[in-house]
Amino acid sequence: MARSFIGLVLCFSVFSLEFTLGSSDGNEYLMDDSTGHTYDSQRALVYCTFLPLEFLNCSDPEDLKGNVTKRNEQGYGCTKWGGEKFEDVQKTSVWCTALPGIECFGNRTFLRDGFPCIKYNGHYFVTTLIYSVFLGFLGMDRFCLGHTGTAVGKLITLGGVGIWWIIDIVLLVTGQLKPVDKSNWVPYY
Repeated sequence: MARSFIGLVLCFSVFSLEFTLGSSDGNEYLMDDSTGHTYDSQRALVYCTFLPLEFLNCSDPEDLKGNVTKRNEQGYGCTKWGGEKFEDVQKTSVWCTALPGIECFGNRTFLRDGFPCIKYNGHYFVTTLIYSVFLGFLGMDRFCLGHTGTAVGKLITLGGVGIWWIIDIVLLVTGQLKPVDKSNWVPYY
């Protein structure tokens, strides 16, 4: 029993030494042709670009503020945010880095494609709808969405004597009344 345990520890030590480069410049996990490693499809080492998102640290999509020329030049970034339908949402690439301790072949920092250009700023549709139904005559729904000027008007007129209150509920349900910062509704999970 003790011999098999020592053999297992020795085998693990040799295996871990095979993949450790031991440099202190932050590239101790860099495994590509520049460090003398070659890719072998028969081994467990995979390309860094194939790693699932759980093993990556990815940046947020870059806001290009509508600059389509810059998006065409660099090949990534968001020129428009959000959308009502899946087809309306713009997709972009973001810079991802493999987490420390994850061994993979190739460059550890790379562009990963398919990230949606969506911003969430804490606006929940159901919460806003509840505010609109129960406190809409005081303009609470518009205050929550950032429409401060019209919210004060709604508060002073008590929801436009009820008419503005009903109209805002209809606008909210049909998707015409949205957050002022153009962010998306936060989904409930």
